[in-house]
Amino acid sequence: MSEQQLYTMPQTQERVAATVSAFFTKVYTWMALGLALTGSVASYVAGNPAILQALLGNRINFYILIAATLGLVFVISGLINKISATTATALFLLYATLNGVLVSSIFLIYTGESIAQVFFITAGTFGVMSFYGFVTKTDLTTLGKICFMALIGLIIASVVNWFYKSPALSYGLSYLGVLIFVGLTAYDTQKLKRIAMNLSEGSEAYAKYAIVGALTLYLDFINLFLMLLRILGKRR
Repeated sequence: MSEQQLYTMPQTQERVAATVSAFFTKVYTWMALGLALTGSVASYVAGNPAILQALLGNRINFYILIAATLGLVFVISGLINKISATTATALFLLYATLNGVLVSSIFLIYTGESIAQVFFITAGTFGVMSFYGFVTKTDLTTLGKICFMALIGLIIASVVNWFYKSPALSYGLSYLGVLIFVGLTAYDTQKLKRIAMNLSEGSEAYAKYAIVGALTLYLDFINLFLMLLRILGKRR
């Protein structure tokens, strides 16, 4: 974060609390909109076999979608100091849309009832851990580093299992994924709180980091949901 984008911390605790509260209201609002957009797109695509086949039936198109979604995450997070808040918002909504296409297959694999049940379980788990990250006085930096390293291992193991296709390993990785994203939810919330305490409400940096925060927690939520769905979801 550059000096031009950070502002002097408000002098009173009341003002700090108000700034942080308003910041998280924006973060959670954008996160909820992103999740709603992803869910709507996923449901629509799953209900249209022709679109599903065109977008996901072709391996080249599938890999392009994956590359595009990963690219958007890196652009929003890595270039946030160089793009406007409007651009960051548009890219976040585009990411949520493309991710909806990628996860649309869950409606074909799992029953609608189990998807809804797992979603509410995810929402409850996410809410508890995000609240903990917000109120705890314990520094969660070490937890965040451990979870990040574990996440790298999870990705590598998932790629390996893509070739071996071991159901046992797949379930084991899903349980590990749940632990990782539960920890990251608390850590990321605490990190965002610290960022918010150094921003001036209404500034360009404030608006941009609200989008970055929404994307961060969106990723924690959607990955936690997918991991839990693999464990608890009832297949058709």
